[in-house]
Amino acid sequence: MTAPADRTHGLRVLAEARRPAPGLDGPPPPLPGFAASGFNPLVADTAERCLRAHHGEPPAPGRTALLLASASGDLDTARAIERSAEPGQRTGPLLFFQSNPNAVLGHIAARWGLTGPIMAICPAEAAPGGVPDDAFELAALLLRDGDADRVLAVAAEQTPDGGRAAAVLLAGPAPDPDRPEADQPEADQPERTEPAGHRRP
Repeated sequence: MTAPADRTHGLRVLAEARRPAPGLDGPPPPLPGFAASGFNPLVADTAERCLRAHHGEPPAPGRTALLLASASGDLDTARAIERSAEPGQRTGPLLFFQSNPNAVLGHIAARWGLTGPIMAICPAEAAPGGVPDDAFELAALLLRDGDADRVLAVAAEQTPDGGRAAAVLLAGPAPDPDRPEADQPEADQPERTEPAGHRRP
């Protein structure tokens, strides 16, 4: 999943996770407060694995921005809202809440104590299971502007036939070759990938 050097825009990948992945069979666990959709559990579970690969347990120190990139969006919730609008049906209030992609990002931020900016984008091009160029560019901009020390970039896609895939990376600024190693930011640590089959408690 890690992008070639010419695509990372000066970022250092600290940890990454993805779904589907070896040892992760079946759907992600349900996400409390979210209903009728596999999209939000997919985003939350894959982000959880990535953060655990780098930080271990919450909370995460420093300022971490949260960025969700999805061209498809949450098709499950959109379909559920459409069905609930039929005569004789009632639209549950949770559907309106979770139709905003920032809702699941807020859940992740609260759980891990992330204090950086939160944003969602619809990339121009997105391939399921990969982080699009648009997300790398925006993550680099957030770090360059000093809005965050790290960026958790989540790319999640759904297909009309029900397929789902997510790729998540935690990135920080690349090491500065002109600075002594002791003066490099905390984010400059070796890249880590979640162990296959690891599940959160």
